[in-house]
Amino acid sequence: MDPSEFRRHGHALVEWIADYLSGSERYPVLPRVVPGEVRRALPEHGPEAGERFDEIFADFERILVPALTHWNHPGFFAYFPATTSASGVLAEFLSAALNQQAMLWRTSPAATELEEVSLAWLRGLLGLPSAFEGVIYDTASISSLHALAAARQAAVPDVRERGLVARSDIAPLRVYCSEHAHSSIDKAVLTLGLGQSSLRRIPVDAEHSLQSHALRAALDEDRRAGIRPVAVVATIGTTSTTAIDPVNAIADVCRDHRIWLHVDAAYAGVAAMLPECASYFAGWDRADSIVINPHKWLFTPFDLSAFYCRRMEVVREAFSLVPEYLKTLEASAGARNLMDTGIQLGRRFRSLKLWMILRHFGAARLRSILAEHIRLAHEFAARVDEHPDFERLAPVPFAVVCFRANPRALHLGAAELDLFNQRLLDAVNETGEVFLSHTRINGAFVIRIAIGHLRTTGAHTRRAWELLSQHTAALAIAS
Repeated sequence: MDPSEFRRHGHALVEWIADYLSGSERYPVLPRVVPGEVRRALPEHGPEAGERFDEIFADFERILVPALTHWNHPGFFAYFPATTSASGVLAEFLSAALNQQAMLWRTSPAATELEEVSLAWLRGLLGLPSAFEGVIYDTASISSLHALAAARQAAVPDVRERGLVARSDIAPLRVYCSEHAHSSIDKAVLTLGLGQSSLRRIPVDAEHSLQSHALRAALDEDRRAGIRPVAVVATIGTTSTTAIDPVNAIADVCRDHRIWLHVDAAYAGVAAMLPECASYFAGWDRADSIVINPHKWLFTPFDLSAFYCRRMEVVREAFSLVPEYLKTLEASAGARNLMDTGIQLGRRFRSLKLWMILRHFGAARLRSILAEHIRLAHEFAARVDEHPDFERLAPVPFAVVCFRANPRALHLGAAELDLFNQRLLDAVNETGEVFLSHTRINGAFVIRIAIGHLRTTGAHTRRAWELLSQHTAALAIAS
C-alpha cells in the first residue's frame, strides 16, 4: 500500500471510528446472529491474489459489524466494563504503526521506560507506595499467574531447578482465597502444577467477604496436617458482587504465617483514586503483589493489566532466562529488561495508551467519571430497594448492583423465581437497548448491572430500569 493510498484509507477509517464511537447506540448491544453465520458468510479459503482494501472493508461492514457485541455501547451493563476512549484508540493506532518489541531495553528504550513512568503515575494516583514496582501484562489472569509463580518461588526456592514432581522433600503446597475469588486463580494453580486440590476456598460472611478468622484457622489446620501454605489471594471487588475482602486483617494472617499476599483489584482498583473509597483499600499497601486492570474501568483499549509487586526480584528469580543471543551489557548500567519479569519474551507497546489516557483525561476528570458511575449505581440500587417487586442481594460499594425481580403477587418458590429472572434477563437483553449479565449468590439466580462505560449517563440507567420494570410486569401477567 503506497503512502497516498494509506492516507486515503486511513482518513476514511478514522472517520468511521469517530462516527462509531459517537454513535454506537444505533447498534443493538447484542448481535442478532446465530452460531456459524459469520463463518458461512466468508470464503472457506483465503485469496490467492491480494484484494483491494475498500473491498475488504466493505466485507467488514457487511459481515463482521452485524455480528459484533458492542462493548462500546453505553447500554452495555454486563460482566465488568471494558470501554475504550478516543485517546486510547489513537495510541493503539500509533503502537501498531511503530510495532515496538520491548523485550530488552535496547529493543525499545522508549517502550521500556515509558512503562515504568506510566505505571508510576498510576501508582501515585492509587496512593500506593513507591516500593511497588510495576509491569504491564495483558490480563489479570496472567498477572495473578505471575504473582502465584513468585509466591511458589518464595516458598520453594529451588523449584525453578528441580520442579515439584516426585519430590518427597516438599510438603503439599496450598493457596487460599475466598469462595468468590475469580476462576483465574483456579487456572493459575492448574498451570503452575499445584493441582486444583491445592486451592482452598475460605467461607465468606453475610456481605460476601472472606472471613479472616476462618482463613487463620485453615492455615493453622493445614500446617498441623503437614501442608505448606504458599499464598493468599484477597479480592477487592469480587466478580459476582464486588465484595471487599478485609485485606488489613488478611495481611496480619499472612505476616504471621510468612506467606505471600496477592490482592486482586482488577476491576475496583482504579477506585482507590477516590478519597471516598479509601476505606475499601485499607491494608492493600501491605500486599506483596496487586493487580489492577485499566482496560476495565479506566477507558483503556483492551488489553492492559497493571501488576505491582513489592518483591519484583522474586518474580525475576522465577522467570529471568537470558539466552546468549539476547545478552547485553545494559543491565550493568541500570537498564531494565522487561522480558525478565514474566513468561513472555515479546512485549507490545501497551504503556503508550495508558500514558496518553492519563495525560488526555487528567486525574480530576478520571475521578469525576468514576464517582459519577458509582452515583448512578447507588441511584439504581435505591430504585431496586424502593420497588416492592424487586430485591437487592448484595451491597454496592462500587458500580455494580446485584438484584432480582420477586413479584409479590406471584409467591414464587426458589426454582420458579430463578426461572422468572432468567426469562426477565433474556427479554430485556433481546430489546437490543441494554445488555445485562447474571450470577448466582447463595445458589440464587441474580441479575447484575455493571455501570462503567465512558458514555453511560443517567438516561441509560433509567432506560435499563424502565425495561426491567416493564418486562417484569408483563411476565408477571403472563404467569
